[in-house]
Amino acid sequence: MSSAERTRHNAFANSPLDRCGEHRIDPGWLAAQRRAPDGRYLACDSEGRTPVFEGRLCWLDAATVAAGAPVNFLGQLDDVPIFALREPVAPSAFPFPDAAWLDLRSAASVLPGDEAGLVAYARGLANWQDATRYCGYCGAPLALADDGHRAACPGCGRLHFPRTDAAIIVIVEHGDACLLGRQAAWRPRQYSTLAGFVEPGESLADAVRREVREETGIEVIDCDFHSSQPWPFPASLMLGFTAIAAGRTIHLADGELEDARWFTARDIADGLRDGSLRVSTPMSISYRLIEHWLRTRAGVELSELPHAE
Repeated sequence: MSSAERTRHNAFANSPLDRCGEHRIDPGWLAAQRRAPDGRYLACDSEGRTPVFEGRLCWLDAATVAAGAPVNFLGQLDDVPIFALREPVAPSAFPFPDAAWLDLRSAASVLPGDEAGLVAYARGLANWQDATRYCGYCGAPLALADDGHRAACPGCGRLHFPRTDAAIIVIVEHGDACLLGRQAAWRPRQYSTLAGFVEPGESLADAVRREVREETGIEVIDCDFHSSQPWPFPASLMLGFTAIAAGRTIHLADGELEDARWFTARDIADGLRDGSLRVSTPMSISYRLIEHWLRTRAGVELSELPHAE
């Protein structure tokens, strides 16, 4: 399986949306999209939650959206324009009274992959807009352009674009075992693959080696790209890797981890069966990396084990 195919199995990473980026600078084209009678609008409330009913998104249509309402154009699905409303909708006034208003993590656990990806896109764009109100160079208030995909500074003329923070996440193996760690704030008994942000001037492979060494003292001698995942909590792109370690001597170097251990496939399977181990949820790329390692190294399917959630 290629990295592109593996990526499509990750949460938020399988949207068929055509973002139509080449048309965002065309006000006439965007205005025509807003006038389209078949346009669909993704709503959220004041807490950023999205309406879901029976496992599907609840969409507003053009007739129910007030003229001039602030929206972000997201793209097209089968030539149908898709927008995200940028003013909160009160659940009590929503035309679907039985809808459940779910945050992004909760919605991702019940929505099909394409719809979860749309919600992640809309929330990620909104997160950037909310955090980027003033120019970082001169301090002037910014004005959104390109239907929310750019911010222009009227003071110094600089343009600001949505920010995505690159982060590596890696499953490290040595012989018949993989390296997992835990942070003190996590659920009891939860262990995960190692992760960290990419620093300026650093390649992805260098980031893998540095993060593993800083967190556990383990030296990585080789790594390969596995898959990627947008992670709008609030603005990350997770870049997944598999890696090989030079040895197994662990030294918790930088204080980020409470514990780190080597787990064999049997350790993971037995721990999940008896409840002494938890892994990250299937929504996370960490789950996919552990799943990949168990399947390729031991023929074990993570989804068939109890408590793998």
